Amino acid sequence: MNPDSHIEAEIELLKSRFSDTRALYREVCTLLFFRHGITPTASRLYQYVRKGSMSVPAEALSQFWKELRSRARVEIDHPDLPQELRMAAGQAMAALWERATQAARDELEALRVDAQSQLRQVEQQLDGARQEGEALRNEVAAIRGDLQRAAVQSRELGDALAQERRDHAATQARSQALEQHVAQLRQEQDTSRRHFSVELEKGREAVQQATQRAQEAERRALRDMDQERTARVSVTKQLEAARSQLAQAQQTGQVQALEASAQLARLSAELETARHAASQAQRELSGQNAQLQEAHQAAARHQAEAATLRTLLHQGRPAPRPLRRNRRPPGAAGPVQKT
Repeated sequence: MNPDSHIEAEIELLKSRFSDTRALYREVCTLLFFRHGITPTASRLYQYVRKGSMSVPAEALSQFWKELRSRARVEIDHPDLPQELRMAAGQAMAALWERATQAARDELEALRVDAQSQLRQVEQQLDGARQEGEALRNEVAAIRGDLQRAAVQSRELGDALAQERRDHAATQARSQALEQHVAQLRQEQDTSRRHFSVELEKGREAVQQATQRAQEAERRALRDMDQERTARVSVTKQLEAARSQLAQAQQTGQVQALEASAQLARLSAELETARHAASQAQRELSGQNAQLQEAHQAAARHQAEAATLRTLLHQGRPAPRPLRRNRRPPGAAGPVQKT
């Protein structure tokens, strides 16, 4: 077996027997010096035992040499030994003690230097750990601040999202209301168009009826010309007046028809404009109120213009009555009166 392994095995047995660290180091000193002939040092003791701090094996080694010196003096001062032997043993023990003391001092100084170096390293490590701890604390504080700001931003984003949802719902409601209003405007436009068509048809019928009545009056006048030669001038004037009224009625009807066509085209254009405004209002919610007001104004203008057109049609409808010849005795003067 390797000597070091044997020493380590014996030291393990001593560890199981002695729980006190200083007593264990003293026993290891005794084992190394008396059983194995090895001069114990503090580093060697710590290498074998590895318990406590570096000052503990140095103190145990100093106590061991102190006890050994006291025992050696007792043995040297024994009265049975010769004087020469006692002197030689004393000198040998003194030399051994000086060497052991110097070795212990050197080892202790080395241990002190090593301990100071280790202490400086530990202090540097402690400073680095403190700096790292401070940096970690600063980082944790920064992370906490970031978390708090993130929480505030999250709440703000939640509030903004809720407001956006409410705005979107309100926008959808306004868009639906605008669509309903546009549908109502279209319905009113269709109604106005139907009314205008009916009134235009009535005007055409009135013109046709006036034309027919004029033609019938002309035919009756031609038939009566032979019988009423004395009234030819008057009848001719009345006929010219009737023709003038007919031409004026036709011209008025044509003008009204053109105005109605222009009005219809304008209404169609305004309807298209209203549709474009409605679609633009759906894309641009900020201008919905103004476009809705314009749609109301356009509808009001349409209704006013339709009412005006109906009024004009009623006022300008020609309704001449057929001409009749009054039976007058021969020789009576004056124009023939219309009935």
